[in-house]
Amino acid sequence: MNIFIIEMRAHRKSLIIWAFGILFMVAAGMGKFVALSSSGQSMNDLLAQMPKSMLAMIGIGTLDLSKASGYYGVLFLYLVLMATIHAAMLGADIISKEERDKTAEFLLAKPISRNKVITSKLLAATMNILIFNIITLVSSIVIVGKYSKGEAVSADIVILMIGMLIMQLIFMLIGTAVAAVSKNPKTATSISTAVLLITFILSVAIDINSKLENLKYLTPFKYYEAKNLMSGGGLQWSYLILSIIIISVMLCITYTFYEKRDLSI
Repeated sequence: MNIFIIEMRAHRKSLIIWAFGILFMVAAGMGKFVALSSSGQSMNDLLAQMPKSMLAMIGIGTLDLSKASGYYGVLFLYLVLMATIHAAMLGADIISKEERDKTAEFLLAKPISRNKVITSKLLAATMNILIFNIITLVSSIVIVGKYSKGEAVSADIVILMIGMLIMQLIFMLIGTAVAAVSKNPKTATSISTAVLLITFILSVAIDINSKLENLKYLTPFKYYEAKNLMSGGGLQWSYLILSIIIISVMLCITYTFYEKRDLSI
């Protein structure tokens, strides 16, 4: 029994739906950029009159919205939110669904160790995330490039997608860790999504109130912001190291608790 293939087939429909969703978001977002650009009003001047709290809520920092790359940087916040929600739900579901769907007995009856089961599931989840990320990357380069008017956008989009991929892995593994620890498989997805939304709201609060700046290490949404990645700063080592630590800890929790838990069958 190839668990990896079974999981890929099980999540194929969901991946297609999410992929179409991200394609629509990129296309619709950049279509809005064209409409605003043709209006003749300077978006930068318009936004300069808006309060800082509102700018933080819609994800606008120091980006130049008169350029396609700058507008995409604002859109990136919502792409990341969509990608991480998909990742967190996928991570939680791929671990908890055997108990939720009452198929754990069938799985445990096979001569396969729990470590092999969890490894196969994690590989399948990671492959889903990679496919999702690649679709976002390719569609972004094509669509943004169409409206860039000669501006080089590919390098910026690639580094943004690297940041998004790391965040996807973080929240996927938060989802698997929650599912492995949770005694009620039906609540794993809800808890994982709640953790994600709390960290997202915290990142917005930090942008609104500079006194909360020291809390930025508690939310991955502050690790790979478009305004930092696209300004020439690139990926920061401190955030990369912290991301690796979070991923490693969540991975250990997933294996340890899944190996020890009594699966309800």
